[in-house]
Amino acid sequence: QVQLVESGGGLVQAGGSLRLSCAVSGRTFSSYDMGWFRQAPGKERGFVVAISRSGSTTVYADSMKGRFTISRDNAKNTVYLQMNSLKPEDTAVYYCAAASGVTGGTPSPLSWKYDFWGQGTQVTVSS
Repeated sequence: QVQLVESGGGLVQAGGSLRLSCAVSGRTFSSYDMGWFRQAPGKERGFVVAISRSGSTTVYADSMKGRFTISRDNAKNTVYLQMNSLKPEDTAVYYCAAASGVTGGTPSPLSWKYDFWGQGTQVTVSS
């Protein structure tokens, strides 16, 4: 059983920064592509960023490029999301997810390709 636990969410002013963490249980963390998704009130869950198993390849949603950075530490079974220059529209519940399928080295932005999900962490950006 794979479990994902996010942490690091909270309330921050516009222009501020937060670092989210996602700790993954199990022995095969390095065999998963990892992704971050978010869901704002009244909206569908959307893709934020993903990272390949080795950490060598990342894929970003266009609106996050230059502001958000994903990284992973396979020795610690943890993936991180550094969020800078936060905007009120970044307010959402942020979820990490793990994908075990074959991807050819490029992590997917499609939520249905992710097998395991965390419970989410709330990020609120005030104006």
